[in-house]
Amino acid sequence: MKILVVEDEHKIAGAIKRGLEQEGYTVQISYDGVEGFDLASTEEYSVIILDLMLPNIDGLTICKNLRNEKIHTPILMLTAKGETEDKILGLNSGADDYLAKPFAFEELLARIRSLLRRPAEVTDNKLYAGDLIMDLNSLIVRRNNKVIQLSKREFTLLEYLMRNKNKILTKDQIINFVWNYESDILPNTVEQYIGYLRNKIDKPFKNSIQLIKTARGFGYVLREKEN
Repeated sequence: MKILVVEDEHKIAGAIKRGLEQEGYTVQISYDGVEGFDLASTEEYSVIILDLMLPNIDGLTICKNLRNEKIHTPILMLTAKGETEDKILGLNSGADDYLAKPFAFEELLARIRSLLRRPAEVTDNKLYAGDLIMDLNSLIVRRNNKVIQLSKREFTLLEYLMRNKNKILTKDQIINFVWNYESDILPNTVEQYIGYLRNKIDKPFKNSIQLIKTARGFGYVLREKEN
């Protein structure tokens, strides 16, 4: 799962990033409102952590603009202010939750997990692709009622494929979401992890549709129906 943190206080942003990465999330940071909006409107994230007071464009404006562009990524608004009026403004701008500084990391993590349990367009906290089910509450994946054990990277990759089922995803898109362009990513890393997933969700189920397809020259796609 990939999270965008838009926070101009470097120490706070860094602490959030380190904590979330220890929990297995992929984290990208922006310290500026303009860049933050550009990332939030062009890249895909599971959650956006958005500070209220930012250089150039404030968090309320970013939130409103994202919602106006029909981008429904869950947004957790951060602010140094704790007044009820600021909370109402944040929620009315389209934010899904609100957290006042200073806060305990455990509370931030709990709120993120809560948002992930009710992502946009997933009403029962599950993703479906044919007989494959990903439970975003328990982080359990099943096919034909059989539990499939996945690593954190495999889970994140499968989540990305399932959220974009029937849509071709390029290797660059996958690397950006799953690994955030980490320096140690090799050219064949995506192919390796696609292979790992196929070995777990396709090959053991010979009587079911093979879900993960290669779009030669383009990337990969998860199709729940045969062409």
